[in-house]
Amino acid sequence: QRIGAFAAQIKAGGGSAVAVTMDVTDPGSVAAGFEAATEAFGTPDIIVNNAGVANPVGFLDLTEQDWDLVMGANFKGVRLVGREAASRLVAAKQPGSIVNIGSILAHGGQPQQAAYAASKAAVVQLTKVMALELFRHDIRVNALCPGYFRTEMNEEFFGSEAGKAYIARTPGHRLGELSELTLPLLMFASSASGFTTGASLMVDGGHTARLV
Repeated sequence: QRIGAFAAQIKAGGGSAVAVTMDVTDPGSVAAGFEAATEAFGTPDIIVNNAGVANPVGFLDLTEQDWDLVMGANFKGVRLVGREAASRLVAAKQPGSIVNIGSILAHGGQPQQAAYAASKAAVVQLTKVMALELFRHDIRVNALCPGYFRTEMNEEFFGSEAGKAYIARTPGHRLGELSELTLPLLMFASSASGFTTGASLMVDGGHTARLV
């Protein structure tokens, strides 16, 4: 419903949009989603792998269900969507850009985030291999690794005293604004990064630049 409302908003503003339901962990659902998008607009040539979940659990308490949930959405989903996108671009002999959404936790650890950090590190490594194999087809693959931005996944924590204290320890003493992700994403999506592939760009306000 929310995606449908957003598509309607785009159309009301004079743009074109189609809302597609997709389970990124299901190859059949992914193929059907791409088929619907292709029917509406032609072969998709800018793909942003943004589906993801978080499930903070201590390592010793991490169950198979916890692990599979996070790795399924965050890593398997990137692989399936990326493969479907690249296969269609290659078949159409069309250039394209795939942007995988990683995280600063691909490059550093945090307690209770074993599955999430592992999934995002896997995304960054997969991005590199995809980039090596697909650049000959004029398909670029890069990873955008955000730091901490207020989202539905974390707003409860960052509204708490512990969350506010965490923000105070960051270099900028603030969270990122979602608008500050826009231009880095557009750079990867556009010809501005025509010779950039396999890169992992941190947008984190210097968070990962410090040692402690």
